[in-house]
Amino acid sequence: MSTAQIPDILSPEFAANPYPAYRAMRESAPLIWHEPTQSWIVSRYADVERVFKDKETQFTTDNYDWQIEPVHGKTILQLSGREHAVRRALVAPAFRGSDLQEKFLPVIEANSRELIAGFRATGSADIVADYATRFPVNVIADMLGLDKADHARFHGWYTTVIAFLGNLAGDADVTAAGERTRVEFAEYMIPIIRARRENLGDDLLSTLCAAEVDGVRMSDEDIKAFCSLLLAAGGETTDKAIASIFANLLTHPEQLAAVREDRSLIARAFAETLRFTPPVHMIMRQSAVDVELSGGTVPAGATVTCLIGSANRDENRYKDPDTFDIFREDLTTTTAFSAAADHLAFALGRHFCVGALLAKAEVEIGVSQLLDAMPDVRLADGFDPVEQGVFTRGPQSLPVRFTPVGA
Repeated sequence: MSTAQIPDILSPEFAANPYPAYRAMRESAPLIWHEPTQSWIVSRYADVERVFKDKETQFTTDNYDWQIEPVHGKTILQLSGREHAVRRALVAPAFRGSDLQEKFLPVIEANSRELIAGFRATGSADIVADYATRFPVNVIADMLGLDKADHARFHGWYTTVIAFLGNLAGDADVTAAGERTRVEFAEYMIPIIRARRENLGDDLLSTLCAAEVDGVRMSDEDIKAFCSLLLAAGGETTDKAIASIFANLLTHPEQLAAVREDRSLIARAFAETLRFTPPVHMIMRQSAVDVELSGGTVPAGATVTCLIGSANRDENRYKDPDTFDIFREDLTTTTAFSAAADHLAFALGRHFCVGALLAKAEVEIGVSQLLDAMPDVRLADGFDPVEQGVFTRGPQSLPVRFTPVGA
């Protein structure tokens, strides 16, 4: 297939099912100049891995200056070198080790139980609308010590932000809505941050207010930008991951049965879902110098669109890549949620997703509790899960039926 025959990433055909287009790119056009987004599209695993792992000598995150700063403000994603190391050291401890175990696992468990209580006696639910879109945002709000009564506002903000990030076609209304969200979120958060500095608690926002590394503390603007990023990145991605893991398991009943029987397999099912149907299909970087990749040279100063959804299905990296298989031997579960991961859904290198272990905890707890509440869960009659989205992707709806426990 020639480049001209490969569906454009902005086309309805691509949006409906990008995987055949990804395969065609990997096989015959691993490097494509894409005029509408003014970027070079990279689709092979080896190339995407190289871009992500670069120590910022060849590829930088300077693209985020225009891609995310207009909605979040300046975030940790845009920093490099020492400045990035210090900022990451300020925020990372909250997302791993004892803080995650002691402070936040109970928050995750309680939020999951609360949502399941809303439908467990009914025998039917929509995993997306009733659970996945609400769960991670509620967890983040609780972690930060924000009022969950503001859930609808949080959800509206992060939906608008994700639309801005995925606005590959440059829709002016989407851009304007994203920029409005930055103002609204700042007006909401800055007074809360200032009040919290005066009266520290044991929540994550207080931790961020008090954190200090080498004499550096986070400003109100730093904290606001990080909270904005956390809501969008932690909300949308975990939402899509939970919907996708259930869609994949429900359409592979023998694997669902195995997971139901042995809950330690949830981590495997999550890792394979991140490979097979990742929540984020594209991440951009910027070239610092001319770089040779499969298929040609990317010039210095160019935007590079890395197709995670394609790289994770590369036949040169995975056996039967278009098959969902939680027992596959070419994906290492023990490293799947660390910077040593051998899938690309969390990126790699110094900008590896800081919330990966939080996402893993949310998915493990959430999936296990849902299986407890719905032991015979099955898709609603005649429903076929369909993914939607280009930049982020997942089922928009997932209606299920089950026998209420104790009924």
